[in-house]
Amino acid sequence: MHDTNDRHWTDTLRSFPCRPAPRRGLPTWLKTALALGLLSRALTAGPLSRDLEQLAPAATVDAIVQFHSAPTQADVGKVTARGGKLKKKYKNVPAGLVRLSAGALKDLARDPAIHYISPDRSVAGHMEFAQPSVGADVALQYGWTGNGVGIAIIDSGIASDHPDLRTRVVYAESFIPGDPRTDDLYGHGTHVAGIAGGNGAASTGSNYAITFLGIAPKVHLINLRVLDAKGRGTDSSVLAAIDRAIELKEKYNIRVINLSLGRSIQESYGLDPLCQGVARAWEAGLVVVVAAGNNGRDNSRGTSGYATIASPGNSPYVITVGAMKNMDTKERPDDLMASYSSKGPTLLDHVVKPDLVAPGNRIASALAPNSFLRFWYPENVVPISYYKASYSIVKGTSYMRLSGTSMAAPMVSGAAALLLQKNPELTPDQVKARLMRTATTNLPSTSVGTDALTGATYQVTYDLFTVGAGYLDIWAALNDTELASGPALSPTAAYDETTGLTTIHGAPGGAWDAGSVWSTAVVWGSNVIVNDSAVVWGTAVIWGTSTNQGFAVVWGTAVVWGTSDSSSQTIGRRGE
Repeated sequence: MHDTNDRHWTDTLRSFPCRPAPRRGLPTWLKTALALGLLSRALTAGPLSRDLEQLAPAATVDAIVQFHSAPTQADVGKVTARGGKLKKKYKNVPAGLVRLSAGALKDLARDPAIHYISPDRSVAGHMEFAQPSVGADVALQYGWTGNGVGIAIIDSGIASDHPDLRTRVVYAESFIPGDPRTDDLYGHGTHVAGIAGGNGAASTGSNYAITFLGIAPKVHLINLRVLDAKGRGTDSSVLAAIDRAIELKEKYNIRVINLSLGRSIQESYGLDPLCQGVARAWEAGLVVVVAAGNNGRDNSRGTSGYATIASPGNSPYVITVGAMKNMDTKERPDDLMASYSSKGPTLLDHVVKPDLVAPGNRIASALAPNSFLRFWYPENVVPISYYKASYSIVKGTSYMRLSGTSMAAPMVSGAAALLLQKNPELTPDQVKARLMRTATTNLPSTSVGTDALTGATYQVTYDLFTVGAGYLDIWAALNDTELASGPALSPTAAYDETTGLTTIHGAPGGAWDAGSVWSTAVVWGSNVIVNDSAVVWGTAVIWGTSTNQGFAVVWGTAVVWGTSDSSSQTIGRRGE
């Protein structure tokens, strides 16, 4: 499949905290990180988010209230007693969506039962050559198709009548208030679903020169719609969809959740409601794959695109995916990093992200007819003449090209499904560790990307915070037999003012701990600019063109406030 540009990453999401409620206390690895001073002071911030504190007391707002444990009827009474209304109660995250005045929320935040309160924020969405580029074609030859595995696509819906997806969607539900439709009016979710599990039916036959096949063409697709006809959504809708995926896990053998959407980071992942939701799904046994974001060219704060990972991709649990360009060839050696792909470390917590990269530029996949993207970007529609030798009786086309980390994420979701088909006993941590361990690090040191619309050029450095553990290699992952022990939480970066060095620290006892199966140096090799001492670079130059400004943004704690909710606009129309 193929890709497009940086301006189409327009799905809309909200945030859900990445960590289960603290009733069980902080995990040992997190206590260690805090002791090392690796996490931001935002982790210990008050229970009311700063953007809520800035509202006028009389302003009525929809907010996500997180409790330390499952809310009781008495807890609900605390909301109604203040003139509020409980709109939604979640099953797997101890939280509820409430409507209440900002002043009443501030008063409610003083209750010791409250963990954190944040507004119901907005979120947005962020392969004929791509499939062989990552080794999926070889996997298919050996019968690895994802058969029987369920992938939950939390997105803008799926056009279930598309030939490539017609028999794939086994469940569909909308979580958009007042809109029960589950078809794809925006066009993003259908494209994502086609990358993960399209069977290429509309491009298969004797008269077809090219087949657009998904990574796992026999998976079951669970359509959980959270984005409207313009790609907009909310935290609360995403939380509800994650809740449903966990609930339906056994019925449809859901093993993977794909989230090709996100928003800006507003607090530590320990408080963010989106991160909390994905952590609950992870603990329930679901692999969660998230797009990194498309802000890698953003130098508005002097960081040269560093520290632009979107939420919930900042969760250390999930697999966060950046985008590569396959250069319209089936071979891997000429593939390059997409300059728009968001880079780490994450704001506030300094989590090392992305975890790995996959093809995401100008990816051709299933087109949702009559969708917003279909009509807004007609030049991205794949002409029938490109993939069908004889097309005189065909009246429409079935594919379009889009670009962004939204397209790279389902590549990894499909790969996870293949691993789970082969070995259903793998845990989410083992899937993550295996995909990262086998990722290719044979990459150049630098490259230059050119915007197809403006002609502007951007230099890309292939460091740990740009390409993660490396480039997805599905065939290598399928042939790997080692099992990670312990959690595969993404490590944390720390800057030492005395030495000027930035180091990375894995969770003690985790998959990247030197005493476990793989040390940090094994996963992040020298080609990704990490040496045996786990030193990331050696100076602060990496943090931007304006050293003082860029450094303050990456390592500061207050810089995030006042930024836009929209963390990932879709990329250019023609790709790089």
